[in-house]
Amino acid sequence: MSNLEEEVYSNIGKNIRKYRLAIGLSQEKLSELIGANTKFIGHVERFERYVGLKKIIKISEILNIHIKKLFEF
Repeated sequence: MSNLEEEVYSNIGKNIRKYRLAIGLSQEKLSELIGANTKFIGHVERFERYVGLKKIIKISEILNIHIKKLFEF
């Protein structure tokens, strides 16, 4: 994996955390709402797992933000 890919996934995780906390949603609840294992969002936020585009779209819808917000860094 390139440094750019690592930076992108790491920053997406940080942005998910920022917007999730802003609305008071737990990692477990967000994971549940996107149909993933309850630990999934925690892994994504800590850059221990990759998140695919379909899940990124679902996450942005649940967080009620434009998807581009997750890619702003």
